[in-house]
Amino acid sequence: MTTPNITIEVGEEMVAGFARKGLGQVRPSSSRDRGDGPFRRLVLRGATVMDGTGAPPWGPADIVIEGDRITEIAAVGVPGLPINEQRRPAAGDHEIDCTAKFVTPGFIDCHAHIGTPFHAENGEMMPADYVYKLWLAHGVTSVREAGCMNGLEWTCEQKAAADANRIAAPHLYPYVYFPAVNDYLKTIYSPEEGRQWLRRVSERGAKGVKFFGAPPAIMQAALDECKLLGLRTCCHHAQLSVGRMNALKTAQWGLTSTEHAYGLPEALFEGRTLQTIGDDYNYNDEYLRFSTAGQTFLQAAKPGSQKWNDVLDAFLAVGHTFVPTMNVYDGNRDLMRARRAEWHDAYTDNTTWKYFQPQRGGHGAYFYRWSVTNEVEWRESFRILMQFLNEYKNRGGRVCPGSDSGFMFQIYGFGYVRELELFQEAGFSPLEVLRAATAQSAELLGIEDETGALEVGRCADILVHDQNPLTDFKLLYGTGALRLNDELRSLEQKRSIELTIKGGVVFPVDELLADVRAMVSATWPDGETPFGSTIRSKT
Repeated sequence: MTTPNITIEVGEEMVAGFARKGLGQVRPSSSRDRGDGPFRRLVLRGATVMDGTGAPPWGPADIVIEGDRITEIAAVGVPGLPINEQRRPAAGDHEIDCTAKFVTPGFIDCHAHIGTPFHAENGEMMPADYVYKLWLAHGVTSVREAGCMNGLEWTCEQKAAADANRIAAPHLYPYVYFPAVNDYLKTIYSPEEGRQWLRRVSERGAKGVKFFGAPPAIMQAALDECKLLGLRTCCHHAQLSVGRMNALKTAQWGLTSTEHAYGLPEALFEGRTLQTIGDDYNYNDEYLRFSTAGQTFLQAAKPGSQKWNDVLDAFLAVGHTFVPTMNVYDGNRDLMRARRAEWHDAYTDNTTWKYFQPQRGGHGAYFYRWSVTNEVEWRESFRILMQFLNEYKNRGGRVCPGSDSGFMFQIYGFGYVRELELFQEAGFSPLEVLRAATAQSAELLGIEDETGALEVGRCADILVHDQNPLTDFKLLYGTGALRLNDELRSLEQKRSIELTIKGGVVFPVDELLADVRAMVSATWPDGETPFGSTIRSKT
């Protein structure tokens, strides 16, 4: 008897479906029109350092960058006293005055997509430059591309261009869907076929694999092969497979990280093995699918119970990581807030906005029946999930931020910053949030020797802030945060990130945001916006 067709098991986001329908690809970036450098010797002068490891801020310090590497970090004084000129490194051929400014490592988005072909049916898709510039403008210098929906070859070509600084883009780490990336689509019927497919995509440049589930024998063999090949793995435990493999079982088989929260409540079930669902449930009805998903944690073991603690300990024992992407589900607990976010007018294009609207058949566009009851259930689910994540972190486990933007009213960059806010809501201190977004995310991707902390020898992925972002993560938004200027007796939008440095290339955030606004404005007729007003020329 043959194993069931795995493309049917995959289900989520109709991965095989978009390949068959030929929805196309996002237009790739082909040239770099922003960013200066890398320089022979770049020096940042007088910064307060937040290095990403969890250490508290310190400074002032000078940071030397040669090419794409940090070559020196020198303490040059103490607060309240003049700089000690004798401690300062030699001059650079380019220097940036960071007096009274703060520097952090660049952020790592552990679950992201370079656009999505699903938008194609609603109009012309935005080019990759739109996504890249929003990421860079929000401090994202490294991205785990969780699926390569534009194709593995396409993504690897963009990765090479970004690595060579031919385009303005973060570092890219391609993780292919198993086994439905559109240029390597294949039906897998046996564990050995799965192993062969994985060897092929590894040879072609994949850095990891994203699963949605599979027949257990195939899934276990695939995870074993990934370990042999040095491929890291992540999984969205789709409801079509979670009855056979919850997140704990796949973690014990060697899965690197669980995406979203699917599969976790199922590991917490006691007195039941499957979620109770309504008589009218149909997975392909996205309203039923997502409204019911908001009830799963409500049927699981209570926080603090023996089962709860046993599951925490079991995940810790195998060194598992969670990437909850809470922001992309944020609209489920407060639809109006997500839909009316202030950045949509200037930064959400016409095609994406159309895709976000309630519609049958559009992934994540299930709000056509969304109710107060749905929101209340999702709020309680968030509360339970957040408590689990915070306890996992407190016991030494790793939880990393990812955005999954492009769905459910979440836009690239903005969604990532919202995720940092939600980590803090879950109980992470601001320093813990920063560490999760940098050093710990680098560990998850296996790139901790390259990036994730401000240390000599690592890649120069650095953010220059004109305000301390730890005081309020809302300052990281491209639109900034509303503040009262007492001197002028007026309101203003204050923003934290001034410069994003990726691999030694310096990107002024103002320029990146201006480019995005111009791209978005061109998609709206007569200067219209999602809510009918004229697009503003400034943030």
